[in-house]
Amino acid sequence: MVPLHDLGWFALATLAMALTPGPNMLYCVSRTLSQGRGAGLVSLAGVLAAFVVHILAAAFGLTALLLAVPFAFGAIKAVGAAYLAWLAWQALKPGGSGPFQARQLPVHSTGTLLRMGFLTNLLNPKVALFTLSFFPQFLHPEHGSVLLQALQLGAVQIAASAAVNTLVIFGAASITGLLSRSAGWMRAQRYVMGSVLAFLALRVALIERK
Repeated sequence: MVPLHDLGWFALATLAMALTPGPNMLYCVSRTLSQGRGAGLVSLAGVLAAFVVHILAAAFGLTALLLAVPFAFGAIKAVGAAYLAWLAWQALKPGGSGPFQARQLPVHSTGTLLRMGFLTNLLNPKVALFTLSFFPQFLHPEHGSVLLQALQLGAVQIAASAAVNTLVIFGAASITGLLSRSAGWMRAQRYVMGSVLAFLALRVALIERK
């Protein structure tokens, strides 16, 4: 099992990840604004289904890799820290975008919404890189099965994404209207998320393998 303090850090990272601009949130918000909350929730269901694919692939792949090539941890850690730092820069750089800057989309059926939500997340490099580079920082062979630990982290990631995006869907219209009228709120949202990601990147870079 993953230690509780590590689960806390991981939950913070996944929350920051869920709140930063990306295809998943953009798609869910856009569908909600175009077709209503029901369409947004259906789109989110497709997004969450794709998370399962990412997590299973990472869990089995990382388990095999770290058991076969123990020194791969150092390389994966470096990639993870660099990727988090890049996400922080995307949020903090001048002219960076916020997650509620959504665009209007054509009306689609329930099946199409599910399929598009699934494909949006399945092909989302942000999720794939985060999963493959960040999971290993919290895997400890001395605490039991690496596979079960990876699945535990995956459940936390799915829960965080579901909670954040559900709240976003239900408040999409009012939040988008508020933020679009206030440049200060848009900047604050980016700076807070960018600062959290930068801190997590530093922490990952300083982790030592036991």
